[in-house]
Amino acid sequence: MKSFSSVTAFLKGAFATPARGVVSLAIALGAAYALVPFVQWAVIDAAWTGASAADCQGKGACWIFLGIRFDQIVYGSYPAALHWRVDVAAALGMLGAGLLFFMPSRPEKVTAAGIFFAGYTLLAGVLLRGGILGLDGVPTRLWGGLMLTVIIAAWTIASAIPVGLVLALARRSRLPVIALLAAAFIDVTRSLPLVGLLFLAIVLFPLFMPPGTETDRLIRVLMVFTIFNAANLAEVFRGGLQAVPKGQSEAGWALGLPAGKVTWKIVVPQAVYISIPATVNVCIAIVKETTIVLIVGMFDFLGVLQAALSDPEWLQAKESRVTAYFFAAVLFWVVCYGLSLCSLRLEKGRKVGQR
Repeated sequence: MKSFSSVTAFLKGAFATPARGVVSLAIALGAAYALVPFVQWAVIDAAWTGASAADCQGKGACWIFLGIRFDQIVYGSYPAALHWRVDVAAALGMLGAGLLFFMPSRPEKVTAAGIFFAGYTLLAGVLLRGGILGLDGVPTRLWGGLMLTVIIAAWTIASAIPVGLVLALARRSRLPVIALLAAAFIDVTRSLPLVGLLFLAIVLFPLFMPPGTETDRLIRVLMVFTIFNAANLAEVFRGGLQAVPKGQSEAGWALGLPAGKVTWKIVVPQAVYISIPATVNVCIAIVKETTIVLIVGMFDFLGVLQAALSDPEWLQAKESRVTAYFFAAVLFWVVCYGLSLCSLRLEKGRKVGQR
């Protein structure tokens, strides 16, 4: 009933006046005009069954390519016999994130989130990397595809948010040395391109290590993503901290609370909720930034697609390239739009922006 009322209200607003009606109708006709050839390409003329590129020579989408290359797109070069470990790690992550998302907003939620991220990171690392508890070891150079994209994005979001908050607080510290160091770190990191930082970590960092010391490439990439995005989030949280009225802190001091409790119990929660829209915007950028790891020799979701398309067999099936990039665009859109919906839900739940 509620959805029906929303549709009715939308239609009334779209055709409230003759001018609105004309514009709304023109947009609807334009969308229908564009939708017809899309359906023709994606459904009617599409190749749905087959075993090779030879079965994908029509004018429609080549869904065969995605079906044949599914394991490579999702798991990269991860051993096929061990795909269950990736599936279990993904299922546990989604279950935990879902429980946290729908958990009532209470002080215990922050503690629960910290315990979950710490515990899940350790558990997922053991499952995916192996080498202990009787699990076969899988080097990170074999990780790839959608799996690698999710790992980089999830790790960066989970680690950059708390680090960025600490940096923002350090920049506002009353201790001049700490404030100066935090400001210098944030400004220098934000002024450097992510590509340059990645090359520093991959090419130059090993030169400064003692001979014979090996550092996992994926770990270096994750650290760079965390540092770079933490600096960006620090400025987001600094804006949120400045938006909290000074009277909130003064009220805490008047109650006799120490400065630390005033900051963490009163100021920080309000600043975080004020910063939700900008924080989610950075998180969406992080998801899209993951594609840049291809330049340092790591094959994420988009990198695996490009590598699969370079196979001579599929070069003759021209529609396979369009289909692959269309699939990638839809997947990234779904993830980023999902983050936007989560942001809106959090804002409505806490009445962010309302007075």
